[in-house]
Amino acid sequence: MALFKRRNLRAILEGRKTQTRRVHKHTWQIGKVYAVRTSYFGKPEGYIRIVRKFRQRLGDISPEDVRKEGFRSLEEFQKAWTAINGCWDPEQVVTVYEFILL
Repeated sequence: MALFKRRNLRAILEGRKTQTRRVHKHTWQIGKVYAVRTSYFGKPEGYIRIVRKFRQRLGDISPEDVRKEGFRSLEEFQKAWTAINGCWDPEQVVTVYEFILL
């Protein structure tokens, strides 16, 4: 299962979001299919397959990756990141997942 905020789930289902950055101890596996939801007990609203994963400093996100995250600008992405994760630390290492919508 992959949990996303409503705005991000909408971007996935519309094909505008194909990448996500996560700070978590468990990892998603390349090739595995995950149900996407907005809550732990919610019904699946779609399915994604992880096609690539790598580690990266948060501050190293490229303009292209900002678009893959579903945002128009780095500032917009930073604002959303801070709202979800509490702060923007460009030195923080995160796991980046690229996926396709099934």
